[in-house]
Amino acid sequence: MEIEEQLPEKFELYQNYPNPFNPRTTIKFAIPASVKNEMLNTKLVVFDILGREVATLVNENLKPGNYEVKFNASGLPSGTYFYRIELNEKFRSVKKMLFLK
Repeated sequence: MEIEEQLPEKFELYQNYPNPFNPRTTIKFAIPASVKNEMLNTKLVVFDILGREVATLVNENLKPGNYEVKFNASGLPSGTYFYRIELNEKFRSVKKMLFLK
């Protein structure tokens, strides 16, 4: 039996898990049904504490739905990192995560 996933009601960037992490973590975000059939230019990037971009996890047009992205920080030093999502001009959010080796 196929279960149809319900589309989210609002834009959302969730806290990564696990957090703290070593060296992999998962980041989830949601694009609501209210944008209908519109494809949103979605960019999810990771920055270090100095504001330098260290990874681009998503950079594509996405339709409404729930998304999950894996981040592997094995090539980076331990520390605090930030991840930011931008969806066109409609939504922007930033969260903090901690990488411990």
